[in-house]
Amino acid sequence: MDERPPMSEQNDSAAPAPPVDGKDELRQSVIEILSTITDPEIPVNIYELGLIYEVEISDEGDTRVVMTLTTPNCPVAESMPGEVENRVGSVPGVCSVSVELVWDPPWTPDRMSEAAKLELGFI
Repeated sequence: MDERPPMSEQNDSAAPAPPVDGKDELRQSVIEILSTITDPEIPVNIYELGLIYEVEISDEGDTRVVMTLTTPNCPVAESMPGEVENRVGSVPGVCSVSVELVWDPPWTPDRMSEAAKLELGFI
């Protein structure tokens, strides 16, 4: 799966910066939390849907998520980025979170994981 860039709010708890070699573990934890967020119209999580374009984590634990939605007219266009920011900010080791909502490249079903395509009957 692709990764994309954004970052913004400070997490209320001042988490210690993860060691450089812990960035992979922190990134995996972020992906795990993203995998708990589902699109309300499609019963698949946003990571498997391919809505997460990038997850970038600095040595200090600052986390940037670049994401899209299935369409600009998506009913959760206003709330989904905030939910992503809140959930990612709850991951231990994440110091700040920035979520960038992008429309280019546009999302297509080709971005979905094989598991998502199977679950939705695409294959």
